[in-house]
Amino acid sequence: MKLSRFAGALSALALTAALALGGAGAAHSAERASTPAYTALGDSYSSGLGAGGYDSASGDCKRSTRSYPALWAAAHKPSRFDFKACSGARTGDVLSGQLGSLNGSTGLVSITVGGNDAGFSDTMTTCVLGSDSSCLSRIDQARAYIRDELPDKLDDVYSAISDRAPHAQVVVLGYPRFYHLGGTCLGLSDTKRKAINGAADLINSVTAKRAADHGFAYGDVTTTFTGHELCSGSAWLNSVTFPVNESYHPTASGQSRGYLPVFTAGA
Repeated sequence: MKLSRFAGALSALALTAALALGGAGAAHSAERASTPAYTALGDSYSSGLGAGGYDSASGDCKRSTRSYPALWAAAHKPSRFDFKACSGARTGDVLSGQLGSLNGSTGLVSITVGGNDAGFSDTMTTCVLGSDSSCLSRIDQARAYIRDELPDKLDDVYSAISDRAPHAQVVVLGYPRFYHLGGTCLGLSDTKRKAINGAADLINSVTAKRAADHGFAYGDVTTTFTGHELCSGSAWLNSVTFPVNESYHPTASGQSRGYLPVFTAGA
């Protein structure tokens, strides 16, 4: 769904609340008699917000049967699958509410986190509803946070995972670039699109460095999403849509074709 003029009519407050990153292979099976326990952590990019097929028992966490963790678990049948990722989750939420199932028998962990800490929802609201200058100013604030404060918060999360699940393979996944550049993209200038993509690249580079320093695998989904950004004509991300809280999140195709193969390669 293309961005359209109705986006300007949405109140900034409502859009801010709704756009939060969460408001939170077969060869492996053949090689192992029993796939080790798997825990999926993180924000809405891991819970599957935007893909539909939500487990009603997950409430506002919006855990989807079409999310990459659920799809991987269905295919590989781990000895235990703990789906803890939650729409809206920040690093502090992961630390306080998602690590309880991790232990010495946990064999695999996946996580996406950091976007909400960096102000994803407010940044996207400003860029969708505001001018080029206001968008760039807000992105500059987000970039400063990503450079100066986010690394320590990621370290806290990654250290806690290692402490609780010392034998686990941990796969940290990044975020896709949001926009195809060039051509028309109703509602957003190329200036805004480049700045938003640049912020995604920055958070991914910071996340990849912190993951590597903890000995974790990093999954770069910009590769699989290339050619499927918003305004590409074949998007695997929702634009401003209804329900509004699914905006700027991967579709079912984004989960199965964008995230799942990258996670599978790292797992």
